[in-house]
Amino acid sequence: MRRDVDFTNANGHRLVGRLEMPPGRVRAVALFAHCFTCTANSHGARRISMALAEHGIATLAFDFTGLGKSEGRFADSHFAANVTDLVAAAAYLRGTVGAPAILVGHSLGGAAVIAAAGEIPECTAVVTIGAPFDPAHVLHQLGDQVAKVRSQGQAEVTIGGRPFEVSSAFLDAVEGHDQAGRLAKLKRALLVLHSATDATVGIENAGKIFDAAKHPKSFVSLGTADHLLTQPAPAAYAAAIIAAWVEPFLAPAQAVDAPPEGHVRVTTTDAKFTAIVDSSGHSFLADEPLRVGGNDLGPTPYDLLLSALGTCTAMTIKLVAEREGIPLEGVSVLLRHDRCHSEDCASTGEGRPKIEVLSRDITLAGALTEAQRTRMLVIADKCPVHRTLESAPVIKTRLV
Repeated sequence: MRRDVDFTNANGHRLVGRLEMPPGRVRAVALFAHCFTCTANSHGARRISMALAEHGIATLAFDFTGLGKSEGRFADSHFAANVTDLVAAAAYLRGTVGAPAILVGHSLGGAAVIAAAGEIPECTAVVTIGAPFDPAHVLHQLGDQVAKVRSQGQAEVTIGGRPFEVSSAFLDAVEGHDQAGRLAKLKRALLVLHSATDATVGIENAGKIFDAAKHPKSFVSLGTADHLLTQPAPAAYAAAIIAAWVEPFLAPAQAVDAPPEGHVRVTTTDAKFTAIVDSSGHSFLADEPLRVGGNDLGPTPYDLLLSALGTCTAMTIKLVAEREGIPLEGVSVLLRHDRCHSEDCASTGEGRPKIEVLSRDITLAGALTEAQRTRMLVIADKCPVHRTLESAPVIKTRLV
């Protein structure tokens, strides 16, 4: 679920971002730094943020100063300013959903999160995606336009077919960084993701980053992904790797305030239908299908009703079969819910009303006699949930 957010950086500029929230509980919080001249709406930022949210990681991607919807001039922005913006973003998260434990940086954003990690104490893991070892690598994109900026102090340059105002301060800010020293003192777990076919930032950069860092560190190849992660599959793969890799480096999850035994708690989320179900120390999502406006992230309420009847039926049959020495090898129960007209109700004078029908198709595996199969069918109707449903239970509701 997306939330549009904004916060103020150290220079008083309003920075605009997008916070992708998980459909259920938040496992961790991540801060994403986009690539040079990109925005929070770039392919890489958008795809990675959404995929991480699906894995329970709330992720903020925002536009650096002078880019996208954020205030300020790009000409006044530079590498050090990007780092300062990341620290401001971490402060915003700290005061809302929680401080970021994970910093993810794409391309030049990868170099920026390495530099910013030391200023975000809650950060325990850093991830770079297609990142340069030296921030000055970005000057390669300017080519012979560097001399123009140096001579004029500030000039319009073309990057990726788009015009940008670049100042000599920007050139100075990306030069002379001791990234090797930063990596050696990182004191955070490091994951390096890079494509061997990256034509913008060569794979040798990943090797230098990895070699300069101390353990714990990992490298995973992104196959033939392009630099901007324009294809969905590599971005989803990268997010799945991050979500799995980061687990040992996160603080232990806070225990859920579980409801008492025998109780079930259902809590809504920001999504239209998605809800969190807590029961007996277990937690899962319930939802509705896409075709009715849900996100299809869990079983529907009627799926859960049928599941209750089906599991109780199977458990009861198996228990009785074991007790009576019946050679039952397994039980499968297929259920469905229908609303249909019933001639049995015609005498009520209500004119063939619809009634609720729960149908069970039971499959018994094993060398059972016909008498034993009949016995199991009788037992099915005696399972506790079946009896509860047939007893027309009274539902008591109160506000608390």
